[in-house]
Amino acid sequence: MLHEEPWLTQYSEAIQHRQERFQAAIKAIKSNHGNLIEYASIHEYYGVHYLPKRKGWAYREWAPEASQLFFFGDFNNWNRESHPMKRTPRGDWEIFIPESEYKNLFTHGSRVKVHVISAKAALDRIPAYIRRVVQDPETHDMAGQLWFSEDFQWTDENYSPEPSLKQPLIYECHIGMAQEKEAVGTYQEFETAILPRIKAAGYNTIQLMAVMEHPYYGSFGYHVSNFFAPSSRFGTPEELKSLINKAHELGIAVVMDIVHSHAIKNVNEGLNEFDGSDDQYFHPGEKGNHVAWDSKVFNYGKTEVQQFLLSNIRYWLEEFHFDGFRFDGVTSILYFHHGLYMDFVSADLYFNEDVDQDAILYLQLANTLIHALKPNALSIAEDMSGMPGIARPIEEGGVGFDFRMAMGVPDYWIKTLKHKQDEEWDMFELWHQLTNRPDKERSIGYAESHDQALVGDQTLAFRLMDKEMYFSMSSLQQNLVVDRGIALHKLIRLITLTLGGEGYLNFIGNEFGHPDWVDFPREGNHWSYLHARRQWSLVDDPLLRYAHLNSWDQEIIKLANRFQILAAAPADQLFLDPDKKIIAYERANLIFIFCFHPTESFFGFPIPVKKGGYYKIILNSDDEKFSGFSRIDDKTSYPADENCTIKIYIPNRTAIVLKPNDP
Repeated sequence: MLHEEPWLTQYSEAIQHRQERFQAAIKAIKSNHGNLIEYASIHEYYGVHYLPKRKGWAYREWAPEASQLFFFGDFNNWNRESHPMKRTPRGDWEIFIPESEYKNLFTHGSRVKVHVISAKAALDRIPAYIRRVVQDPETHDMAGQLWFSEDFQWTDENYSPEPSLKQPLIYECHIGMAQEKEAVGTYQEFETAILPRIKAAGYNTIQLMAVMEHPYYGSFGYHVSNFFAPSSRFGTPEELKSLINKAHELGIAVVMDIVHSHAIKNVNEGLNEFDGSDDQYFHPGEKGNHVAWDSKVFNYGKTEVQQFLLSNIRYWLEEFHFDGFRFDGVTSILYFHHGLYMDFVSADLYFNEDVDQDAILYLQLANTLIHALKPNALSIAEDMSGMPGIARPIEEGGVGFDFRMAMGVPDYWIKTLKHKQDEEWDMFELWHQLTNRPDKERSIGYAESHDQALVGDQTLAFRLMDKEMYFSMSSLQQNLVVDRGIALHKLIRLITLTLGGEGYLNFIGNEFGHPDWVDFPREGNHWSYLHARRQWSLVDDPLLRYAHLNSWDQEIIKLANRFQILAAAPADQLFLDPDKKIIAYERANLIFIFCFHPTESFFGFPIPVKKGGYYKIILNSDDEKFSGFSRIDDKTSYPADENCTIKIYIPNRTAIVLKPNDP
């Protein structure tokens, strides 16, 4: 990394130090635990497990500062005192439940809790490693639930996520809001109704949000309470497994949006002050509070915390056959200041005392574990700071992620649409924003994030067309606002896909310009589900122009798959005219021409190409089936002259893709 990025040479000592810490940690883990995979197996010890030799169940918990733990639930009529747990010298607590005495009481579906007595309080808690948590619909009280169902019959033994690792085309989605009904969707409904749509759309990967259990639905799944429990509001663990198994059958990888950046601060549902202390899983005092997210910050330097989080990774990969993770809030993980109110304008900010070296080590261990368990798994970092090496192999001086989210791209698009008239768009800035990324780090480009779809903000489609989306999307009428919006929506998505990274992400529904923001049920909207759903009836109506946007998205994804565009080398600029607002570039042996000019079209416009021969249009956004005006004849071949230049008609607000063709 230092050889290829000489500007980092002055930080060589810091980079070398983090490498030495990683090597020392691996050496210690091998010495004490055999290997990293065994180190990440603590979930097989803690929690509730059946012991065949003893013919009963053991429940174990780590709570070093507690003075007494009692296990209770349905099996003992919720008696908080009848089943005390025994303490070990290292701060573990254990109880054995013999099958002979509790065969018809300690059963599948029974609810359990643990009563924790400490110097601070005596509280009912949910076991930290519990595999299922259910919420009472009336009281909203949450409890652990025993889940002893038979093993799920997987049929995906021949599936490999390797195509997704090579070129991830990611469909980001939320199970609960994926249906059109005004209610919470389920794993089963997603499998039967949404997976076929994703397959038809051409995406090779889905990124599932909100899988880990969270008490407040409106948190979008980011305030996690129970890290080993798939959210029960969407269905059973077996139904989630069935969804993933079906995705694999369709050739689709399933990546989980994993939240290891923070945890819910609730003491009734989560880990906070589990044993009565404020520094069991988290940093003590204010250091352990995330002021912006109203949550708790993990102490990544603690062995027990490392094992908890690493075991969590192993659990989701092995138990549910996930194909990798998109790590939420990596910027918050990396820095003690969590990236709040920070502009990373100096490289010094990546290598000073504000960087959490324990967090970097944890992420290196996490990525090493992921690829040891599943070599073709995807590991994606959501880091807005631009930490050097975040998506480079550890042996090269990096942190080990396969990809980084190109978070500046959606920010650029939304700022451009908010603050600039079409005539003011800067083509040099556009090119820079979509291509300015580390050469050796693969990026996931995306035109808009799910955050931009949340209430209080707007999707690209809504920002482009506003209220006209409600009244003027019929294909039987013309509307200048809608015409402009659809044209730019198509251009923005194609240029982001083909120029903005080595992977691509779309949030559910945005591919067809979903008209509404996302607003989960809350007191402020009278607990309404009206905006916590996806209106598929809009795109399924052939008389609405949403269908045209959807057809365009299918075509550009098909194009990416056919020519492996994102797996190809970065684009090579062929032409840029700031006044005519034309950009042309080559990638994957294809020629991409964009005209962002709001009014001017150009006849016989010269575009330089790299080699002679004929060029054939294989896609153009002005096609009528994409809500265009059919101003381009796709049957025309364009010969390159002696100067390797083709002359082509380029209408305003149009994208054209050409392929070299034999005469």
